[in-house]
Amino acid sequence: MNAWIPKGWPSVTPRLVAHDVAREVEFLKQVFGGTGELRKDRPSEIRIGDSLVMVSGAGVREATAAFLYLYVEDTDSTYQRAVKAGAESLEAPQDMPYGDRRAMIKDPGGNTWQIATHDEEAFQEFLNPQITQITQI
Repeated sequence: MNAWIPKGWPSVTPRLVAHDVAREVEFLKQVFGGTGELRKDRPSEIRIGDSLVMVSGAGVREATAAFLYLYVEDTDSTYQRAVKAGAESLEAPQDMPYGDRRAMIKDPGGNTWQIATHDEEAFQEFLNPQITQITQI
């Protein structure tokens, strides 16, 4: 363990700066199953899966939109929850050639999320022709 990283934190931690912190925190909890509490005196720390996202209010810093890629167990149901919770649909769920089933939404705070479920078998099928092509050169 590194003494210079807080216990339980990754080296890179996204920080969402929002106009409405309470709404952003509630969205992360409702849609992505995030855990953590809204904090008034410091940035909220919300865990989503094995990741940590900080959420703080605009003021000292400008609200800034982020672009995040999030793996979830079920892309379709997560996408539906997001839209129901007020997100704008940017891309409906679709199968990508590299093995991810992916959708894209913009949350009420303006952050863009690509939501994906990985299929390793489909990914390997995607890689096999490319590997064969490379080895034949």
